[in-house]
Amino acid sequence: MNRKTLVLSAVVGLLAPVLAGCGGSDGGSGGGDAIVVGTTDPFVATKEAPAPVDPAYTYDTNTWNLLKQTIQTLLYIPRGGGEPLPDAASQCGFTDTGSESYRCTLRSGLTFSNGDPITAEDVKYSIERVSNINDPNGAVGLLANIDKIETSGNEVIFHLKTADATFPYKLSTPIAGIIDPKVYAPKKLLDGFTIEGSGPYTFKAEVKDGKMMKAVYTKNPKYKGALKLQNSKVEIRYFPTAEDMAAALEKGDIDVMNRSMTPEQIQNMQAKPEEHVNLTEIPGQEIRYLAFNTNAPVVKDKAVRQAIASVVNRGDLIKKVYGPMADPLYSVIPSGITGHTNSFFNEYGDGNKTEAAKFLSEANIPTPVKITLNYTTDHYGAATKKEFETLRDQLNSSGLFDVDLKGEPWATFLPKKNEGKFPIFGLGWFPDFPDPDNYIAPFLDKDNILSSPYANKRAIDTLIPESRREADRSAASNTFAELQNIVSSDVPMLPLWQGKQYIAARDDIFGVEWALDSGANLHLWELGRGTAGS
Repeated sequence: MNRKTLVLSAVVGLLAPVLAGCGGSDGGSGGGDAIVVGTTDPFVATKEAPAPVDPAYTYDTNTWNLLKQTIQTLLYIPRGGGEPLPDAASQCGFTDTGSESYRCTLRSGLTFSNGDPITAEDVKYSIERVSNINDPNGAVGLLANIDKIETSGNEVIFHLKTADATFPYKLSTPIAGIIDPKVYAPKKLLDGFTIEGSGPYTFKAEVKDGKMMKAVYTKNPKYKGALKLQNSKVEIRYFPTAEDMAAALEKGDIDVMNRSMTPEQIQNMQAKPEEHVNLTEIPGQEIRYLAFNTNAPVVKDKAVRQAIASVVNRGDLIKKVYGPMADPLYSVIPSGITGHTNSFFNEYGDGNKTEAAKFLSEANIPTPVKITLNYTTDHYGAATKKEFETLRDQLNSSGLFDVDLKGEPWATFLPKKNEGKFPIFGLGWFPDFPDPDNYIAPFLDKDNILSSPYANKRAIDTLIPESRREADRSAASNTFAELQNIVSSDVPMLPLWQGKQYIAARDDIFGVEWALDSGANLHLWELGRGTAGS
């Protein structure tokens, strides 16, 4: 069988009712061998970050994908997208017309993988623990609208401070995962790589010198929920380079590879098909951007940020670095998400050096402006270095900037970002859930993920709460358009590109098209070995 590229359209969710019945029976994988998945994303426990897999600590795609396999949530996003459905819960819903009170009933007989029973009080404990710890690295902001949590028997009632139609989506994320109070202390992070949950898999890590070398996911016989497993065991193996990972796939040492293949690998796999490996393209909602510490002297004046926004040429960047793997992004809300506009293109164009010079001249800022672009060397793939070299060259060639680059590992990059040590830095964003709110509130609301002092009163006090009152999300499009215009006007961040996603797999693996959704959420339970039945 020659390798082919399978392209899933943005309407893949419409196929879910047709394909949902396909695949083996629960737990079947065509054999007892583990399905082996390769990745270049490292997991490291350090002195600065000793608890990399605690739900209260982490807020990155790599770790959330680990937790999604092991920590159960009340709700989950179904195959192909759509509104959240019950998982640990048997039913959930708003109990008022104002979207301010939300009630969930737990499934009966739920237990953690160690056999401890799960109660409504455990759910309350798990979510309140995140708020009590309030770690700056975590996603506590997603829970900030909870006023109080009550329990009654097997029911959990969430009382919200303000209306929030997106709240069910937030309960489907790992920050709202249910953890065992006997294992996780109320106000202290759990160091190391221990995970105790009630999700579809149990977890065991092989660690050397604080670095995870292999992660083993074994079917959890105590799991009670909506997910159907197509395998009994999955291993994640970590590779130092994308080239090492690809060699392992070619030899058959691994069955699947995803993050992070290089643009060159994707192009070669498309141009020169080989036997026994399929490449699947999946629509992506990943974005990349530059962020600014608006209190840092070098970028405190908005004119500097506007000049950078004018000079950057996204088409040139993508052509030189990412090719078919990315599209230009001119707004914080990507194409394909309700309410998207091209606010940055409308404001600045692309590669407009004349406009950039005008911003600096009118603000009486001498040129060239000396700046440093900070990026992480091991978190977003091997092409990141070339991306920042291209951005440097664009800015320097304008004659308006004198740019240095500084790259460092994620384990040290993230704490420094959170401490506000970088005036300008590069980050990626994978949505927690497919709603425009999740591309706005994390960057503009209180306690934003950028650790930025930037605050727009109208956005925080009026527009974000206003958008959340709309149960029909398309009805909030005008509000989101204004929010995008605020971002393009003030430039607390600069969107660069929107990515596509690819998975390569040996041709005896099925379920690959469902194993990664548009938000880069990994669903290991969808992978099976052999021929999918129907």
